[in-house]
Amino acid sequence: MPLSESLATVKERPCPAESESTDRLPVEIPNPTSSQATRSRCLPWLASIAYPLARYLVLPFYFRRIDVQGRENFPTTGPVIIASTHRSRWDAFMVPYAVGQDVTGRVLRFMVTADEIKGLQGWFIRRLGGFPINTRHPGISALRHSVCLLQHGEVLVIFPEGNIFRQSASLKPGLARLALQAEVSQPDLNVQIVPISIQYSKPLVPWRTAVKIQIEKPIRTIEYSTEHPKQGAKRLTSDLESVLRSHSGCQ
Repeated sequence: MPLSESLATVKERPCPAESESTDRLPVEIPNPTSSQATRSRCLPWLASIAYPLARYLVLPFYFRRIDVQGRENFPTTGPVIIASTHRSRWDAFMVPYAVGQDVTGRVLRFMVTADEIKGLQGWFIRRLGGFPINTRHPGISALRHSVCLLQHGEVLVIFPEGNIFRQSASLKPGLARLALQAEVSQPDLNVQIVPISIQYSKPLVPWRTAVKIQIEKPIRTIEYSTEHPKQGAKRLTSDLESVLRSHSGCQ
């Protein structure tokens, strides 16, 4: 089913009113009764170990320097979509390093491809708030769950280029459509999209590579929601792409 058609049916199913504070254990926002429903579950105790371990041990050992700029631009409350460039598998570590729970106090919910959520890696991703989506044939469950997370004021992480690219690539329209769908699903939701550019000094990211992470000012989805959905999504995608492409290179 095309993404546009999938999103068109999302709002037909009410989002459950059940949500738990991130101070509790575990944090889970369930979907309806279907056994195929997408679920997002975050174990705070695991995040309290994994994030500091990566921040103070793994990343400093591997990388020569990690420079984070613009952290003050990250919203402290409300629904947020992090739109990050995707240059390496290390990006999944860099986003939490920049704005993770141990820095901002906010749980990050990663939308990842179904292939990434297998084995031991998949176990960790699921319990750190991640959930899978079939990028070729997005299912209603995953899309509806994404909207539900935003309706509950969560932070959703999406790599809008759709795959790993060594250079800038055109953005897929799915992120903009999802943001606009969530915006119109609930009055005054105010979904904010935070562009994050991750640049490595060496394309293949060998040991002792330097990293620059630029966090841009949020884009307010509501400013595009009054247009025709297709036109609003097209303009939002174009504006987001322009911001992400404005930062390139790392010394």
